[in-house]
Amino acid sequence: MPTVLSESNLPGLDLIHRGKVRDVYALGLDELLMVATDRLSAFDVVLPDPIPGKGEMLCQISNFWFAQTAHLIPNHLTGKRVADALPPGVDPALYERRSVVTKRLKPVPVEAIARGYLIGSGWKDYQATGSLCGIQLPAGLRQAERLPEPIFTPSTKAAVGAHDENIGFDQVVATIGADLAEQVRSATLAIYGFAARYAADRGILIADTKFEFGTDSAGTLYVMDEMLTPDSSRFWPASDYRVGISPPSYDKQFVRDYLETLRWNKTAPGPMLPRAVIEGTAAKYAEALQKLAGIVVD
Repeated sequence: MPTVLSESNLPGLDLIHRGKVRDVYALGLDELLMVATDRLSAFDVVLPDPIPGKGEMLCQISNFWFAQTAHLIPNHLTGKRVADALPPGVDPALYERRSVVTKRLKPVPVEAIARGYLIGSGWKDYQATGSLCGIQLPAGLRQAERLPEPIFTPSTKAAVGAHDENIGFDQVVATIGADLAEQVRSATLAIYGFAARYAADRGILIADTKFEFGTDSAGTLYVMDEMLTPDSSRFWPASDYRVGISPPSYDKQFVRDYLETLRWNKTAPGPMLPRAVIEGTAAKYAEALQKLAGIVVD
């Protein structure tokens, strides 16, 4: 049975960040222990109900993609055992499948997003302006339509409780410099292209996805945090894909669609979720994990 962890508690370790999903602890000066909890955020708000086993599934699918894309860009994993990093007395079973020991990197302060289809905030921006993040798109595109080619559509990296905002590439250059901006854009599109082809062969369309990057002391770029998970991506069953609608998905769009039926202003605190939505969301994550990585949730 999957473990359930809403918030980690590791006495003796220095908690340096508690994010929407991940709790991050310092392991000396050069490494981190990253714990994927079962918290769920939607519309940048952490919801009150955990999704049992979600953190374990996120961690496993991220690790799968990190291994699959290591030939494209280095990643933050050290390969060290989680059990060896835990304080004495902590049950390793609660943390081993949801945690990783990583390099300690300097985060790039930009959300790196690749889109292959017109959906979500991208669809809304296109309807309003005919463009997305400063990229002019062809006229007459419909909701969920495949773009002529994947595009890099960065956004701000908001704090917990705030909302990310789409930005143009010029703003990325102004924030992190031209060289690093080009590296981030190139890596984002390369990873997305590889993953989209891989997933399509397994009956899943990756509509869009978000990456986090960081640099080491030498300035080398790494992909980090999570990768191509149901939290950071829109996964659509190819068999159910239709242009002109928001297709059914394996990701947390299942929760977003439920929340859109409520009279909620999308600010904290978030609403409670019905049991059917919690169980349905867990099932969506498990199905994506099995189809993409071949891992069956026990």
